[in-house]
Amino acid sequence: MPRYTEAALIDLAARALQRAGANPEMARATAAALVAADAQGLASHGVSRVPQYATHLRNGRADGAAVPAVVHARGGAALVDARCGLAFPACALAVATAVERAREHGVAFVGVTNSHHFGVAAHHLGPVAAAGMVGLAFGNSPAAMPAAGGRTPIFGTNPIAAVFPRRDAAPLAVDLSLSEVARGKLMVAAKEGKPIPPGWALDRDGNPTTDPKAGLEGSMLPMGGTKGAMLALVVELLVTALTGAAIGAEASSFFVDEGNRPRIGQAFLVIDPAALAGRDAYLERVETLVGLMLHDAGVRLPGARRAALATKAAGEGIEIAPALATQLEALAG
Repeated sequence: MPRYTEAALIDLAARALQRAGANPEMARATAAALVAADAQGLASHGVSRVPQYATHLRNGRADGAAVPAVVHARGGAALVDARCGLAFPACALAVATAVERAREHGVAFVGVTNSHHFGVAAHHLGPVAAAGMVGLAFGNSPAAMPAAGGRTPIFGTNPIAAVFPRRDAAPLAVDLSLSEVARGKLMVAAKEGKPIPPGWALDRDGNPTTDPKAGLEGSMLPMGGTKGAMLALVVELLVTALTGAAIGAEASSFFVDEGNRPRIGQAFLVIDPAALAGRDAYLERVETLVGLMLHDAGVRLPGARRAALATKAAGEGIEIAPALATQLEALAG
């Protein structure tokens, strides 16, 4: 399979996005995030998304000329308007704003409205960990999961991520969608013509299915049943009711070419440990807990596998499917 260095793959993806209409900053930020996902073994959120994003840029579902801006701010709260562009520059602005305001106020909550697919949620929290702060990320997406007891898709898969910096070690990074699996895994299975395991999705009639295409046309099952559906409701409200963004049921699917501008939401909560028990107490508690976790053989710290794969990719490059490589080269011109 074709192998690219990270820099070469970022350049290729950025050229493809810019040729589709993204401004240079948007193209570069998006490409870097997608390649980081591939480097961490998350192909469903990697450069396989470039053709989808490029189509959305060309048909107006995303505005390639958009420049995000902070439109409201008070104390530790702020709102960033993505202005219907791709999400990555808006999320970067939101996180930078949250870190700055957390330094001043101890805690900050910054929402993003009028946004698009924001990829791997934990990716956006890198600057938070680098600043020595605790961060949480939330996002909604087009309707894919029913409410508890229902079968009509209302919520997105609504990912949650969290990052906890450590003393002289890589941060703990937790990242999960609230569906049984990320919807991107169905997209990959559908492209490869492979079945999905039972328990991942329902078809459009509410029946269990192992056909990924039927699952994409139907609904995802929430992680943990009713509990997962309730957590999805919490995320949906955090990123829409507080930001004015579209709820999942108002946004056309990311997996279709035609449709509306999603206008979905994201939110980032950043906490400075120094504002509470203090940085030394925070680090001591984290390391004590990590030590207890690692007492049992087989425990893997969250984020460790992704970090190891990213280190390997930095040295060995990233392989992508030949058909995808051909498609990206064509899109890049």
